[in-house]
Amino acid sequence: MKHTIGIVLFVMALSGISGTSAAQQRTYCNPLDLDYTYMIRFSHKDISYRSGADPDVVEFRNEYYMFVTRSMGYWHSRDMLHWDFIEPEGWYFQGSNAPTAFNYKDSLLYQAGNPSGSMSILYTDKPEKGVWQAVPSILHRLQDPTLFIDHDDQAYIFWGSSNKHPIRGRKLDMFHRFSPDPNFVKLINLEAEKHGWERFGTNHSDSIRGYIEGAYMTRHNDQYYLQYAAPGTQFDVYGEGVYIGDAPLGPYRYAPNNPVCYKPGGFANGAGHGSTLLGPYGNYWHFATMAVSVNRIWERRIVMYPTYFDQEGLIYSNTSFGDYPHYAPDDFSRAGEFTGWMLLSYDKPVKASSSLANYSPENTVDENVKTFWVAGQNDDQQWLEIDLETPATVHAVQINYNDYHTNLYGRIPGLYHRYVIEGSRDGNHWELLVDKTDSYEDAPNDYVELHQPRRARYIRYKNIHVPTPNLSISDLRIFGLGPGDPPAKVEDLKVNRGPDRRNAYITWQASDIAQGYNVRWGIAPDKLYSSWLVYGQNHLDLRSLNVEQGYFFTVEAFNENGVAHKSDLVQAR
Repeated sequence: MKHTIGIVLFVMALSGISGTSAAQQRTYCNPLDLDYTYMIRFSHKDISYRSGADPDVVEFRNEYYMFVTRSMGYWHSRDMLHWDFIEPEGWYFQGSNAPTAFNYKDSLLYQAGNPSGSMSILYTDKPEKGVWQAVPSILHRLQDPTLFIDHDDQAYIFWGSSNKHPIRGRKLDMFHRFSPDPNFVKLINLEAEKHGWERFGTNHSDSIRGYIEGAYMTRHNDQYYLQYAAPGTQFDVYGEGVYIGDAPLGPYRYAPNNPVCYKPGGFANGAGHGSTLLGPYGNYWHFATMAVSVNRIWERRIVMYPTYFDQEGLIYSNTSFGDYPHYAPDDFSRAGEFTGWMLLSYDKPVKASSSLANYSPENTVDENVKTFWVAGQNDDQQWLEIDLETPATVHAVQINYNDYHTNLYGRIPGLYHRYVIEGSRDGNHWELLVDKTDSYEDAPNDYVELHQPRRARYIRYKNIHVPTPNLSISDLRIFGLGPGDPPAKVEDLKVNRGPDRRNAYITWQASDIAQGYNVRWGIAPDKLYSSWLVYGQNHLDLRSLNVEQGYFFTVEAFNENGVAHKSDLVQAR
């Protein structure tokens, strides 16, 4: 079993407090730190990689269960922050693809996708024990299914993953072993000629038709929200849209603020194929899939975003600074809010004990999940040191390990990461910030919030043990606040929405002290629900707009010291 965030807390009189215990953790950071399963090897040509994708998270008896594609089990949490892996009895979860779950009265139901075969619905009243039974009936050829039972006890199944066929739905008679209605309804499909974000490719630039997949149903205030993912799981622009209807089988209308969950810029990119649920204190959350796609296009991670319904009934997820620390779901008053801790490590001088050619330490500070450092050796003499260039207040660190020539497959017990992180103001005298010398956690995306903020200019990671043949880190991210001022308000914002109304080319005046810019847009001045983090440039080629919709835009500059005031709004009709 694994607590994914935090370490045992040791109070040291001279070196301060080294990290925060799992029980005291107040914040989280995307991508989520789960002990992701390595994909099963089917032939000698298969490449080793971890992956977590297509999460369906469900509440059951005030606790939470997360089901993820091909994970050979599932995760359990009491607070939606610390997750323990459960290895179920039986074979049912070994190769489950795009699973779905539903809390129905006193049972938890489960169904996995199998596009070329069949799968029974499973049920249990003891999911924490991993004991499941199968309903003696079978559903056939379902890809990316989602199970939904309405307030009147009518059950439905929705499914589809195709660049041709639509999302479909049909009734299930659960009082007769969930037997399917012989008729199904074609519900929604992509219309890329109208919806720019549904276009395939990097930044929606490919002429190939995109994929519609990952249906999920949410009922809110007697409206039905049929969510779907597009255009492809391997892209940074993978996102979620929604159609809204008055009945589960439609008809449906396209939401004007689509995509409703979209995270194309920054470190943790992509926010598609997920699930929406009520978490602690009645707050909505959306769990989704982000792209790594280094070893294989199916190499992915899980992210979560606070989600809301506005006064007009539009659903949206807040992904602004979505891969920076946010307050955890169990924080009563601040759940989902941005902490304001900025990225101190971006593009800063970095050096390492050793490196393989073409995998230099600079890759650990570039905010790019697809680049990485590989140490020349894998032992306890390896280290990585970042110069923040000025003393800053450090609040948290995130270590994103990379699978370089890993050669691990399936669910492997006993994996763990051990290291320490030290801080120094002068590069000579060091104090312990994080101590994981005795950790037994498998933590591929380890995030640690310091119990007390510490002042430091230099941050040093010292390796002790990784479970992989090579020590490789994608990014070592340091969060906190610098001692200076945020940038000034952005001026001279221009939006050129050309002949193709799906596109807008956005420019603004650059700031000498800005680290990056947060571009926000939406369908009204008070509905700026979408955002894109841009580093190192003062322009953005935005290709995700809806043809028949007008938009408002603003840009806010940011650096290590904070976020500037938003620029004046610009309207693009």
